[in-house]
Amino acid sequence: MKLIKKIKTLLRKTGLFGKSAKAEYIQSSQDYWERRYIKNKNSGAGSYGRLADFKAELINDFVATHNIYKVIELGCGDGNQLQLAEYPQYIGFDVSKKAIDLCWEMFADDDTKQFFLMDEDARLNEKADLSISLDVIYHLIEDEVFENYMNRLFNCSNRYVIIYSSNYDGFLAKHVMSRKFTDWITEHVSQEWHLKSLVKNRFPFDKSDPDNTSISDFYIYEKINLK
Repeated sequence: MKLIKKIKTLLRKTGLFGKSAKAEYIQSSQDYWERRYIKNKNSGAGSYGRLADFKAELINDFVATHNIYKVIELGCGDGNQLQLAEYPQYIGFDVSKKAIDLCWEMFADDDTKQFFLMDEDARLNEKADLSISLDVIYHLIEDEVFENYMNRLFNCSNRYVIIYSSNYDGFLAKHVMSRKFTDWITEHVSQEWHLKSLVKNRFPFDKSDPDNTSISDFYIYEKINLK
C-alpha cells in the first residue's frame, strides 16, 4: 500500500524504522512502553494538540448523548489525553507501571478516575457502559497480546466499544504493527456486536506533518439487542 510506504519512509528519516531502529531491541510491547515512560517520553503526538482535541470532542459527545456513566480505557498512557475527557466515572488500564504512576499523580485530586495495571487480578472482570481503545491496537506487536487485548476490550463493555486505530495489515516500525482488526471482530464477536458508525479522521495522515495527522479512524461498536 502507498500509505504504508509513506509511513515507513517517514519513520526511517526519524530513526524509528530500518537499521537504526533495530539497534534498540524490543523484548515486548510492554517492555517498549515501560522504557519509554521511564525515559520521560510521552504517549505520542496523537495524545496532544489537535489530534487529542479531535478525539476528545467525539468521545465526550458520545458519552453525553448516549448517557454513558462509566468508561474503561485499555491503554491510558501518560494521561494527557484524559485531561480533555468529560466522563462521570473512569478506569484506565495500562501495561506500564510508570504510566499508571504518572496518571495517579496527574489526577490525584480527582476521585472520578482510577488507574490500574492491565494484569491486576482484582480488576480483570471490571465492566463499564463503554470501553475505549485509542491509538493502542497498532502498538500490539505480539499476536497473543493482540488477541487477549481484543477479547478484553469487548468483554469489559456492556453497551459500546470505541476503537481509534488504523485498520490494515502492515509492519511499520519496531513498535508499530498495523492490524486489520475488523477481521478479528468479524470472526470472533460479530454475533454480539455490530459496527454502529465509522468516523474518518479529521486530520488523515500526511507525511509532511506527521505530528498533527494520523493513520487512525474511529470505529464505534454497539452491542446487538441492546436494551
